[in-house]
Order: sequence, then structure tokens, then C-alpha cells
Amino acid sequence: MNNIQSATLAGGCFWCLESAFNSLNGVVSAYSGYAGGQVDNPTYEQICQGNTGHAEVVQVNFDSQQLTYRDVLEIFFALHNPTQLNRQGNDTGTQYRSGIFFHNESQKVEAEQIIQEISDEKIWPDPVVTELVPINNYYQAEDYHQDYFSNNPQNQYCNMVVAPKLAKFKQKFASKLKA
Repeated sequence: MNNIQSATLAGGCFWCLESAFNSLNGVVSAYSGYAGGQVDNPTYEQICQGNTGHAEVVQVNFDSQQLTYRDVLEIFFALHNPTQLNRQGNDTGTQYRSGIFFHNESQKVEAEQIIQEISDEKIWPDPVVTELVPINNYYQAEDYHQDYFSNNPQNQYCNMVVAPKLAKFKQKFASKLKA
């Protein structure tokens, strides 16, 4: 299947992004992971200390005939606040930064265009701080982070933060959801 493309995105805690993207038509898989740092094979504990340089990311593998890269980016920007530097809500630290780790030049150009559109349209009162950098490494997070929201419905963070974000996401993108 040569229609499969990858997007690597950082928008705060990866549990929410991963759950949202896995619910979309055209997404083959979405995995929580780490990218952008200088430590090989980092652990979650290392990432949480905030000194490895990695961001919590989701690697989205999607069928480009069902979902375009632009669709992926529009959904990404709807799922988080791209104006918060090194944080999302109460989650603070460089590991929670907003970022697009592009895989090729066309992804870079598309990301630059959508960031410019968001800025021009003044969708947010503050400037977009989403970093745009080439993917130089990606490490899949530990198994217990995969499909975390679905596997941990009793988790307080999931109930208070992830669930409300996903409910808004599902309402807004209902036509793109898997049956």
C-alpha cells in the first residue's frame, strides 16, 4: 500500500492525540511516542524529567486516499492550543510542546501554509508557537501508553482532561469517524 503516509505530531499529552487519530477513517494506526530529543531509546520517566529534548508525539499512519496530510494537520490544530509554549493546559515542560516533525519537503510546505493561514486568520489571540522541524528520530512509547485512554477509563487525568477534549473532537469531526 503505497498510499500510506506518516505524520509525527506533538500537541501536549500523547494519550489524547493518539485516541483521537485512531478513531478516524483513513488512519491505519496512531502510536504514542517520543521525538526530537538527543537521548536514544528514552523512557517515559526520562521524558517527564524534561531534559532529553524529546516531545511526546503521536505517529499517525494514514491512507492518503482517504485522509490528506492537510486533513491530519487541521485535526491536529483543532485538538490542541498551538500558542502555548512548552505546555498544554496544566501539562508543562518542553515534552508538551506543540510541534510538527515533517517527513519530507511537501509536508514541510503544507505545514508552513496552514500555520500561516492560522496566523493570518487570527484564530488564536496569541501567536502560533508550533515548531516545525524534520523528523530525526522517533521512538515508540512503552506498551502501556498505547491506547491508554481506552485501556484506563478509571484514570482521573483521562476523565478530567482527555474525555472532554475527545467529546468535542468527535462532535466536530463526526463525519470523519470510523463506524
